[in-house]
Order: sequence, then structure tokens, then C-alpha cells
Amino acid sequence: MPKFLSLCGAVRPTSARKTLLLAFAVALAGLSVGCSSPPASDAPESPHRNAQGFRNPSGVQVEKPLGDLLRWQWEKWRDGLPKAARQPTPQQAPDLAFLQANARAGAQMQPALTWIGHASTLVQASGLNVLTDPMFSQRAFMVQWLGPQRQQPPGLTLAQLPRIDVVLISHNHYDHLDRASVQALAAQAGGSPLFLVPLGLKAWMLEQGITRVEELDWWQERRVAGVDFTLTPVQHWSARGLSDHNHSLWGGWAVLGPDFHWYFSGDTGYSADFVATRQHLAARQAPALGGGFDLALIAIGAYAPRWFMKEQHVDPGEAVQVHLDLGAKRSIGVHWGTFLLSDEALDQPPLDLTRAREARGLNEADFSVMALGETRRMPKRTSGTPSAP
Repeated sequence: MPKFLSLCGAVRPTSARKTLLLAFAVALAGLSVGCSSPPASDAPESPHRNAQGFRNPSGVQVEKPLGDLLRWQWEKWRDGLPKAARQPTPQQAPDLAFLQANARAGAQMQPALTWIGHASTLVQASGLNVLTDPMFSQRAFMVQWLGPQRQQPPGLTLAQLPRIDVVLISHNHYDHLDRASVQALAAQAGGSPLFLVPLGLKAWMLEQGITRVEELDWWQERRVAGVDFTLTPVQHWSARGLSDHNHSLWGGWAVLGPDFHWYFSGDTGYSADFVATRQHLAARQAPALGGGFDLALIAIGAYAPRWFMKEQHVDPGEAVQVHLDLGAKRSIGVHWGTFLLSDEALDQPPLDLTRAREARGLNEADFSVMALGETRRMPKRTSGTPSAP
């Protein structure tokens, strides 16, 4: 069966309605397929880019044939998936007084994580307020009347955020890069945050009127107020339409501040990249004292069915292995409980995470999930010593 990517140039929908239906199918697939065409001539040069676009370090092809997409959608409909959640994603009233006071604390800032929903988090550490993959809209798609719909409101609204210093984008899929959200952040009082994005995304950001943006290749870093941000390789792909497949890069983010080291996976399949990330940064993470990250934010959702999702999204068992590969002192599961992107129920990822964690002899303090809007305060590392679990 030829890949769906190779068919896009040959299939010519005969009506706008067919085009819309095709786009809807892609949205239902959790943005799991795309169409291939040569990257723009002005795309940045990179050793992991060829004539078809950027590629994964392992060479793994994440793309699925059209037949696999149709099979998945048929089986999903036949089996009535996803099943209804047994309980809603937990929510907690945000501690706005702490968040605002912590934002003003400068060097005295207490490391803290707030889960906003899906892959959107607020990390306050080392004097900076950092957002990951901000997504505040109702639908993860190009229009707000189609595509995956938010099942739970954000744990924080845009208006409740402290002033954001840095926004990290992992890749350009609609559930991770939302036009309305980034435009609102760029217009925040006091001036736009700095947007750090993978290669190939700066042009898109400029088209949205966002000018305070820098793009990075894998292993490149940008220092902001004494904190180092490094784009790290993960196994995934990119596309926002039917003709820009892999025109921009994707990645995770390693953030090393003087008193807190943390990691954000974005979307990823399991690969050797997490061991490589730990090894690449080992010299800067006090290996004699255990090395690793004080906190890792690891995607745990959108993993079923495995035969379709395995190359692009880890399941909770693989997420536990990512936690171990990174040498994280503690991890928090993200990318679940907000959008119905795959076949598991909305509340299934934490259940599977508990089983996977216990099977590896870990406890809830090692790897857990949070309620929407919840803030967790964490200890600073002292004199390069990783903070204790």
C-alpha cells in the first residue's frame, strides 16, 4: 500500500466538501498523517534534513499509509472508541496569589510547576516564567468549528498567567502550536515573551506578527537570563496542512538553570534520544552527584492503538523508561485528559502509568500526574547538587 504521503499529490478532491472531509479525517487521526512535498527553498540547512524534509535521527518513518488510517478509523467506529471516561480529569483552583508572588521573586523564585492542560505547563524556576506548548483554544485545528475539541477548560486562563518570559514550542501540530494562544501571549502587557521554536518555524511565527522569536536546531542552545535552553532530538514529525509535511523540525527541551534543571518531551515515540540527551548534558549536570533532571514533563497520552501510534507517541510504560533514561528525579505526566486524540479513554493514561510505574519499582513521588490548575512547589538544587525526590 503506498504511503498516504505519496498519494497527496495524486489525489485531487472533486469538491470543497471532499477536501473538508479529508481534513476532518486528518484531525480525527490526532494529526497522525500528513502529505509530503519538498521543503521551502529557504528552509534552514541541517544534517537531519533531506529533499523531503526533516527526519528522525533513527531513520524511523512515523508516517502511516492511507490504508492504515482508514483501518484505524473503521476499528474505532466499530468498537465504539474511545470509551467514556470513568471520571473527569481532576481540577483544582489555581493558587494565583502564589503564582504572581513567585513571578515577582526574581532570584528567590521557588521552582514550581502548574499544569494548564494537555502539553501546556507553566514552569517557574531560576527567575523565569516559562510556558510549554501553550494551547488555550477550544479546538486543536485550523478552524474552531472542526477537529478535536477541548474536554476540560484550561487550568489557568490567559488572563490569570503571570507575565511570561519564555515560550517553548516543541513542534507545529495544532494541539501544541495554537495561533490564537501565541498571538495573545505576544500581546501581553509589558511586551512579548521570547518564543523559542525548532528550525523552520520562525517564518510561520513572523506571519502571525510575532517578531521576538528564535529558532534552534537539535543540540543548539539559547541562554536567557542565565538559563540555558537546549532543543533536544525526539522521534516525531511535523505538519499543519497537506503540503508542509516535515518542513519544520520537532524536539524536546532541556532547561538548565543555576538552581533547577528540567526537561519537556513534547510529542515523541520511544527512541535512544533520551539516553543521548542525558549523555550530551551529563558534564553540566554534576554526574558525580547523580546527574539527571530535577523534573521531567513527559507525554503519557494519545497512545492507542499501539500499532498506529507507537512510532510517534510513547505509552505510559515507555514514558516510565523515558523517565529512567533521562535520570529524572521526578516526572510529571502531561499530554492527557484534555483532547480525545486516540482510542484510550480520557482517564486511562494515569491508570496505565500507575501499573507501569509499580512494575518498575517506582512510587508516586517518582512519576505522577497532576490536577488541572494544580501547582507543585519543588526544592532548588544547591551548589550543583540535584534536588532529592
